[in-house]
This record gives sequence, C-alpha cells and structure tokens, in this order.
Amino acid sequence: MNIQVDPRTLSGTVSIPASKSMTHRMLICAALAEGTSVIEKVSFSKDITATMEALSALGAVFHTDGSTITVTGIGGVAAAKTAEIDCCESGSTLRFLIPVAAALGVTATFHGQGRLPQRPITAYVRELSRNGITFDYANTMPFTIQGQLQSGTYYLEGDVSSQYVTGLLFALPLLAGDSDIVMLSPLQSKPYVNLTIACMQQFGFCVTETANGYHIEGGQTAHAYDGVVEGDYSQAAFFAVANALGNHVTMMNLNPDSVQGDKIIIEIAEKMWYNKCNHKPAGIQVDATDIPDLVPILAVLATFGTQPSVIRGAARLKIKESDRLLATSELLNRLGGNVTPFEDGLQVQPVERLQGGRIDSYGDHRIAMCAAIAATRCTAPVVIQGGECVEKSYPQFYEDYNRLGGNAHVIVLE
Repeated sequence: MNIQVDPRTLSGTVSIPASKSMTHRMLICAALAEGTSVIEKVSFSKDITATMEALSALGAVFHTDGSTITVTGIGGVAAAKTAEIDCCESGSTLRFLIPVAAALGVTATFHGQGRLPQRPITAYVRELSRNGITFDYANTMPFTIQGQLQSGTYYLEGDVSSQYVTGLLFALPLLAGDSDIVMLSPLQSKPYVNLTIACMQQFGFCVTETANGYHIEGGQTAHAYDGVVEGDYSQAAFFAVANALGNHVTMMNLNPDSVQGDKIIIEIAEKMWYNKCNHKPAGIQVDATDIPDLVPILAVLATFGTQPSVIRGAARLKIKESDRLLATSELLNRLGGNVTPFEDGLQVQPVERLQGGRIDSYGDHRIAMCAAIAATRCTAPVVIQGGECVEKSYPQFYEDYNRLGGNAHVIVLE
C-alpha cells in the first residue's frame, strides 16, 4: 500500500497508544502467573497479537473486550507438550518466548516472517544448549527446540539485544533451582531490562541485580495482577519531534514517572526547539546505546538543527525490521537531506527544508512514521511505499495524524 502524505502543520491533541514494550511484558507475566489478570488500555498491533497467540499455544487463555484483556494464566505449567509458535515479524515475541518454552519443557517450533528469520539467536543456541535444550536450527526459521531447561549460570555479552536478558528473566524463576545471568560486558539497552523487572515485580516475581548481572531464585510462582498499560514513549517520540519542527501537538496518556528509557526524547526534542527559538547552536550528540528505537526519528530531528549532529551506539539497528541506519539515511537523503551512515550510527548535516518525493519504508514501521513527520517540513508531498507497515506497532497512526490536521491517504502508483 502506498501512502501519500501532504505537507501540513499538525495541531491538536493525541492520545499516545499503550507501550508495546510494557504490553508484551505484562501479557507474558499474566500468562505465567496463577489466576486471572486484567490488563487495561491495551493498544493492539501485529506484534502484540503475535505474543498473545504464542502464549495461547502454551496454554494461557485470553478474552478481549475492547482495549481490556483478561488473561487466565498457566501457573508456570504448560498445557501441552508441543506447540507451534508463529512470531510473525516480532523479535520481542521470539526472543522472549524461546527460553519460556524451554523452561516449561515444551517442544516448540518457532515460525517467523519478513526479516525475522535472519535475526540472530546465537546467544540462546549457545547458552540454552549448555543447560538442557536441543536446537534443530539452521540459522533461519522455522526451527524447533526440545528438552527441559535447567537452572544454572547463563553468560551473555552486553552488546547483544537486551531481549535475551528479558527472555531469561521470564524463564529462570520457573525452574527448580537458582540461576544467575552473568554479563560479560556492560549491558546495552538496560532501560528495557529495568522495564522487565518492574513489570515482573508487579506480578510477584523477584529478581536481584548483582555486580555483573542478575540472580534469580528458582521455584517462584507469580500471582495475578490487574493493571493499566501506560503510554509508549517510543511512539510519542514522533509527535515530540513534530513539535520541535514547528507543529503543535499535545500528547496525552504518558506517565511522567515512567522507567521507559525512550522518555529521554521529550528532553532532547524540547532542548532542540528551545535552542533554535533562542538562536543558539542546535544539534545533537547522542549515544543511542540505551535508546536504539529512537535513532530514526532523532535523525529527522537533527536534519532541522543548525549544526551537524552525530548519533552513535546503534550498530544493532542493522538487523531490525530493516537495516535502520541505511533506511534512515536513504529516507532523508531522498527528500533532500544530508545523512551519512557509518559503522554504528549516523552523521547528519542540517538543512532548512526538505523536498517531497517517493521513499521506500522497507517494511519498517518506524521508517514509515518518520517519513510522515518529515513531510510536515517538506515543500511537496511524500509518498511512502509500503506505508501499511505501521500496523506492526501503531495501526492507528495515520488516523491520529489526520485528526491532527495532516493529510495521509492511500494512492495508486502508475
């Protein structure tokens, strides 16, 4: 589907959808707990649906009523000995649930779509194989795991995805004995692990941070919990940057005390806007190690600064839904920007205004939404090829965009 976005100023109020990261975590905890949990204000997307269906395959029961999900958990005991788990394109679903299925002793076959089959699970193959699990894996999907995960010590490099740590944190409390996760180097994207631990604590799980990792007591049983999913700062980032580009969007449903690492975007965008309004140097020098999801929209922000910007610490973005370093630079350069990718980041030379043009989303929801925000400062329309990919995380994005005065609509290309 091709979406044309006309240059218009956005103005009004938008309710930011629920945090996808927190929703994944709450659903998993509720599914592993004993009893029935009620999770409110859920924003549905393809990734969230994938996690729900995967947990259903392990025996959890979900009832949906509008934006409320009632979850009947399995109490740490799988309902079936085998499961087919379709992760669609969700890396979170895949990496969170591999060790969970292993801890439950389920022979599970994992399926995936898009670029997901090429995204690595190397650390799991190594560490879970040392602790009771056999992989039938040939560096793609589908693949199958079988066996019963054993408690012990798990070693992870800090520069791999934090999703590996989160997956093990969900799984290890279910085992009979105590376990440790030892980080072999400083953990990147640690705020996402902090989010996991905060969620687990709500359901009664206990995790202890140590000097070089995490200690997890075995034999834990989680309890049901009723909660509301807070707004997603990684989605709010698009509108925060829109405001720094001269739009006027009021964002609702955000928790100012959130532990989401992406909350920093509010501060970065406001500082850029303040500096430009007060004729001060406006550029960004960002280490994105802990905030990788913000890199594409940070590049849009930097494009409209007054001095060069550099975004580093983002090498892992090469294996996301797209190669996000390359896709971000191509997006902005096709519209008249000046962005140069390097090994672990982007260098951005500012411009006064972008032109319109046709861009490829590469099937990446964050690239498509960045293009729509950039369009507010273009001189002609932007056409987003594959623009429907926003359904992965923010299906109502174009509806919200248009309610704010934008004009995003489907077109047919000749």
